Amino acid sequence: MKYLVMLLLCVTAFAAQAQTPTQRRADRYYDRLAYARAIPLYEKLAASNAADDRTLMRLGDCYRNLGRWGKAEETYGKVAKGASPTAESFYNYAQALRANGKYDESLLWMDKFHGIQLADRRGTEHVTRRDFIQKINGQPAYFDLQSLDINTAQADFGTGFYKDKVVFTSSRRKRAGVVTIHAWNNNPFLDLFVAGRDSSTGKLSNATLLSRKTNTRYHEGPACFTSNGMTMYFTRNNYFNKEYRKDSKGVNNLKIFRAVWNGTAWVEENLPINSDEFSVGHPALSPDGNWLYFVSDMPGGIGGTDVYRVAISEAGKLGVPQNLGNVINTEGNEMFPFVDKDGNLFFASNGHVGLGGLDVNYAAPKGDGFAKPENLGAPVNTPDDDFALVLDASGKGYLSSNRAGGKGDDDIYAVRLVRPLKQTYLVKGVAKDKRADVLLAGAEISLRDAAGNVIQTVTTGVDGNYQFEVDPAKEYSITGTKEKYFDGVNKFNTNELGEKTELVKDVELEKDPGLSLYALVTDKTNGKPLDGVKMVITDNITGQPVTDMLTPVSGDFRKPLPEKKIGDRISYNIKLDKEGYLGKVVTFNASIEKAGEIKVHEAMDLSLDKIQVGADLAKIIDIKPIYFDLGKSNIRPDAAAELDKIVKVMKENPTMVIELGSHTDCRSSAASNMALSDRRAKSSAAYIISKGIDASRIYGKGYGETKLINGCACEGAVKSTCSEQEHQQNRRTEFIIVKM
Repeated sequence: MKYLVMLLLCVTAFAAQAQTPTQRRADRYYDRLAYARAIPLYEKLAASNAADDRTLMRLGDCYRNLGRWGKAEETYGKVAKGASPTAESFYNYAQALRANGKYDESLLWMDKFHGIQLADRRGTEHVTRRDFIQKINGQPAYFDLQSLDINTAQADFGTGFYKDKVVFTSSRRKRAGVVTIHAWNNNPFLDLFVAGRDSSTGKLSNATLLSRKTNTRYHEGPACFTSNGMTMYFTRNNYFNKEYRKDSKGVNNLKIFRAVWNGTAWVEENLPINSDEFSVGHPALSPDGNWLYFVSDMPGGIGGTDVYRVAISEAGKLGVPQNLGNVINTEGNEMFPFVDKDGNLFFASNGHVGLGGLDVNYAAPKGDGFAKPENLGAPVNTPDDDFALVLDASGKGYLSSNRAGGKGDDDIYAVRLVRPLKQTYLVKGVAKDKRADVLLAGAEISLRDAAGNVIQTVTTGVDGNYQFEVDPAKEYSITGTKEKYFDGVNKFNTNELGEKTELVKDVELEKDPGLSLYALVTDKTNGKPLDGVKMVITDNITGQPVTDMLTPVSGDFRKPLPEKKIGDRISYNIKLDKEGYLGKVVTFNASIEKAGEIKVHEAMDLSLDKIQVGADLAKIIDIKPIYFDLGKSNIRPDAAAELDKIVKVMKENPTMVIELGSHTDCRSSAASNMALSDRRAKSSAAYIISKGIDASRIYGKGYGETKLINGCACEGAVKSTCSEQEHQQNRRTEFIIVKM
């Protein structure tokens, strides 16, 4: 596996020096990733006077890349404890100690690394989560695990589901007459194999080559497949159409190729995400097939190798690769991604805190990305390299690892999910007295969803504490209730979590002093509480603001009055506004006669009328008929009083536009009635304008007898038998809302 992880080599810079022929040969092998061939040469140099820090660091890198952690620890330790240690020597030594299970000692050297590289998250995570090992070892296992007979003494790893079978990567193939030994570790090159799968036990059997055409003399694998098994994405050395290509430094990198089954063979194509100058590999498809996840050391990344994804169109075209960002990727190496049916991302990393080597992490979906990763712990992870976890829809799958006790280099293990995979996000806090800052025992704390439904309720103990599990990217509220206290509410959105897994949201409850102001705003049509009403209350006696708020789903407002006593007079100006409703301003005056709640809405109307274009404002606010003297259009005092109500409403609703329509009964001539009604309408509109309403917001129009509402016509030969009261119904003024 190590020769496919595509590590960026951590080569420490040293001053130029004269090189011996042995050193030049060792460096050439090292630069070409031929670690197995470089080791004996570096070991020879290390045993001589040429054992400088540069040679030791490179020798340590060779041991590390071949998984020889004991030797890596010994070699890196010489540099880290030497006269001129570097930050990278501290980090590599700490990682080697961790891979060898020496966690406490590893943490000491990680502290030294963090002291130099403060911005590097690998150090930050380790020193700020010092109890990580205890926590991860103390948690229940997510999976059980069993070894498989299909493993060999060679490398076997990187499984992918293919119809009812499994395709995996292995170096078990031996080809007569063909050079198949790779200089990285002197092991055979990798090929793709397919095996039968027992879905109940996970056992694999009858491994055969997937395709002689797909498997070349170079590395192939790992691979993934579309759900119908007709398209395959797989990793291979940069070898396509019998052309073997290298980058500008002479290194043959990795690429992802796509192959489509045409009924008899796999037909391959190169992909635009590839380049000769960097590596791309470890493909994985999202369950819907719309995204290809992969690993690359392309320029612009965060660490050595990062996890990327790229959209796949219906026509199969690939979009622009997206780095998954620093929530997932670190300055280390992330690789072997896999996305399960629930959208959880699994990947291996040596940059996040772990048990050693590569550890498998998973991250739940969150918005357009992923939440902070969580280490899967034992038995999935060990001090060795653990990677390439894949799962089917039932929670069964496979893991690759080079842990102790296996058959060879890397081995495949069957895994089965034994407890739900869910990252735990918590909201926690305390219930306390708002004024006295005292913790409240016996408070009932409820977690509610965005619609106000109660999800869970707990009762606080003497410490006032509570906590709830919550989901990412959702709105919640916490409500606290306690006898002799007013309810306390704290709203929040778990987007606030960011990379955290816990939010602190305290709830403050205000003690009921015995006197309080209470107001309930409702919809006038159905009497239900109205939320989202902007309520502004001012104390008319002191001139001080009381509240400026939006009503909650309960539509109410409550405020204790500790400074008031029985016998006091109170006066409040209350302004209510809500989009789509007719706002209002009222003044509440009262004398406090007894202890308890002073219910404003029982003393005056705090309901709001829902308004629509075309409605008659006169009916909504109960305007009395506008009377004029016989044959005249001047505004009488009683009419002015009613028109002042319109002025008040229009000032409270500054976007409202009104058509003022004046109507007559049928008596007198039609022409006379039309002229009279028009004069009255314009006179009424002019009065409203004179009170400070812009002329563009109201205009008067006379309709005469053209819109009788009760059939009381009396023109020409038509003789009306209507009563005076019926004729009066037609003599009316309407205030039609034409715009809000």
